[in-house]
Amino acid sequence: MALNFEIKEKDPQGLDRIKEKDRPFSKINYYLMGGCLTLIVLGFILMSGGGSTVENGFNPEIFSTRRIVVGPLLSFLGFLFMAFAIIYTPSSRRKKTED
Repeated sequence: MALNFEIKEKDPQGLDRIKEKDRPFSKINYYLMGGCLTLIVLGFILMSGGGSTVENGFNPEIFSTRRIVVGPLLSFLGFLFMAFAIIYTPSSRRKKTED
């Protein structure tokens, strides 16, 4: 005769008791913020690159369009969209808060 006891570990901060409508962000907000973070990191990767292999040598690659235009533009758009992702409230959540 086996007894099955389920031991639930108590959450010290009480996060398991917080309702969905009381949380500051929804799942969509986290997905949007993750996408924005990916965009920012991609922009920084595009801006990076090696220098000259010759000591005191000039490498014209530092003035490429990828490093001067595309990388900073992607990073800027990532930061801009991050502000939107933080402020965004899904329509299903707006209806719940209006009730």
